[in-house]
Amino acid sequence: MAQMNQLSLQDEPAVSPASEPRKQKKKKVLLMGKSGSGKSSMRSIIFSNYIAKDTRRLGATIDVDLSHVKFLGNLTLNLWDCGGQDAFMENYLSQQRQHVFSNVGVLIYVFDIESRDFDRDLLTYRSIIAALGQFSPTASVYILIHKMDLVVPNQREDIYNDRVSLIRSKSDSFDPTPFATSIWDQSLYKAWAEIIHDLVPNLDQIEKHLGSLGKLIMAEEVLLFERTSFLVVSSWTSKEIITSDKDHPAQNPTYDRNERLSNIIKNFKQSTSRYTGTPKSAEQFSVFDLKMPNFCMFLIKFTTNTYLGVVLPPGEERYNSAKLNCYIARTQFEDLDSPARKSADRGATSESQDAVS
Repeated sequence: MAQMNQLSLQDEPAVSPASEPRKQKKKKVLLMGKSGSGKSSMRSIIFSNYIAKDTRRLGATIDVDLSHVKFLGNLTLNLWDCGGQDAFMENYLSQQRQHVFSNVGVLIYVFDIESRDFDRDLLTYRSIIAALGQFSPTASVYILIHKMDLVVPNQREDIYNDRVSLIRSKSDSFDPTPFATSIWDQSLYKAWAEIIHDLVPNLDQIEKHLGSLGKLIMAEEVLLFERTSFLVVSSWTSKEIITSDKDHPAQNPTYDRNERLSNIIKNFKQSTSRYTGTPKSAEQFSVFDLKMPNFCMFLIKFTTNTYLGVVLPPGEERYNSAKLNCYIARTQFEDLDSPARKSADRGATSESQDAVS
């Protein structure tokens, strides 16, 4: 198999990051909802490598808990975890109104499915939407109907659809994207992967190159994971195993497998951290190999901010060649793990830094 340094992944010349100032993209993300709705728990699971049972010891958020999460593509998320007590909500909507709601890229609003005063929750949400429309009218809005595991299974869909309909009616000019979530299954990863997907710079180029790489190494599936959260940023599946429904590959009926993989890997990292004594935030592995009778898979540390997962048919030669070519392709993707060149600059600010050689 031809090696990656003999085949170009690029269809057109790319500007080297070394030849232009590297700019840091900052996206302001508001995480809001009533107190006890589960905001801090989900943030800790996604970004701090907590497992669900560990979130029980988390206390209520006081005012705004601001964190800076370095992400793919030289992107930094300014994540504002806003306390949901009534006094704080009133303060956000009055004295801190402009400070909180200016330059917002994404609003994530969490509704507790167990809330006993949903009408009041809707009034608060509408006030938040009004403030967002005033200061950040181009922001994206995501609504998470959380703690769905507490609803009887045969009633979940009807209750979820009813809540979403009511929330949409209070969303003014925004078109919120809804998700049903729980910290006890992979639904949380699905929601946050979609949110992050909306923020990642250079995503169109990353997806294009990922497809080229998948074809060159004759893979069945290629997955690009963000290093910190292990959310699937992008994926590619061979056309040979896709049916007419592109979301449901013929040889893999598990439609939410990407989210399941994120969950499994995060739990693996937790176990590795516990038994080796390394910090939860550390990189516990650089290569993971899995060889089964009907398929093979490897997971490698790819670029500064990513891991790469590759699924292949059985066969030692193809497996070794694919892994080697993925290592060779690192430099091509490292160039893409760079400043955003995105037309829609929602909630973003740019800061020039020294050129990177």
